Amino acid sequence: MACGLFVGLITLDCIYRVDNVPASDEKIVAQDCQLVAGGPVTNAAVAFRYLGQEARLLGALGQHPLTSLIRADLAAQGVDIWDWHAQSLAPPPLSTILVTTATGQRAVISRNAVGRQLETPDNLNEVLNGVDIVLMDGHQMALGQAIAVLARQRHIPVVIDAGSWKPGFESLLPLATSVIAAERFRLPGQATAEETRLALDRMGISEVATTYGGAPIQFCQGGQPGTVPVPTVSVVDTLGAGDILHGAFCHYRLREAFPVALARAAAVAAQSCQYFGPRAWMKS
Repeated sequence: MACGLFVGLITLDCIYRVDNVPASDEKIVAQDCQLVAGGPVTNAAVAFRYLGQEARLLGALGQHPLTSLIRADLAAQGVDIWDWHAQSLAPPPLSTILVTTATGQRAVISRNAVGRQLETPDNLNEVLNGVDIVLMDGHQMALGQAIAVLARQRHIPVVIDAGSWKPGFESLLPLATSVIAAERFRLPGQATAEETRLALDRMGISEVATTYGGAPIQFCQGGQPGTVPVPTVSVVDTLGAGDILHGAFCHYRLREAFPVALARAAAVAAQSCQYFGPRAWMKS
């Protein structure tokens, strides 16, 4: 069993399945709802663990009563929480998510990690003991950079989930061995996803990919472009699909070539889109 370290955002997600996103002053009744742990690396850690590996989730959680819901959900998924904000009494970041029934598209309101940035401890080396791969989402930027430097020194792969530009990415991205970016992600000065992907490749990052929802994944490996198809499925909910892809990629990349790992991770993410919420696909 391999061990993955997942560094970044831990949230409490309240997810509603609705016919439409309400307009101003409109009240609607949800068809379904779920309350689960969320955040990019959190969902990725759950997928990585489900696929048979050990998952360590490092972030800021604390002791507010709402964190018990997060802890219970992740305990049920077998994810090991490393809480470096353990004495905090502040509520965890909350996300409200509306999933439109007809399209599976989601609208998200979130506080993210604002005001919950972690300092780099003196015993940082311990967190990498036994770790085979690291995934970061950029929500704990300073800590992530410190871990990435040590991971590269130990020849541990560092994967970056580049969902949206965050200050500090200019220092973190060059430390990555693999970057998987969302279509909307842009480096400063780059107008398109393709220009961003090529610029990341020119940074010397050995593996760069861009996801386009249900369209094929575009990638560069060592300067050579390529395309990975994405399975066509009946979409119920796209929430967390990108996160699940990242977690599955970390699992498969430990034993498969980059394009193969992307393809197999895309198949897992597509599977997840056929169910409401970020957990139901694991029960299918």
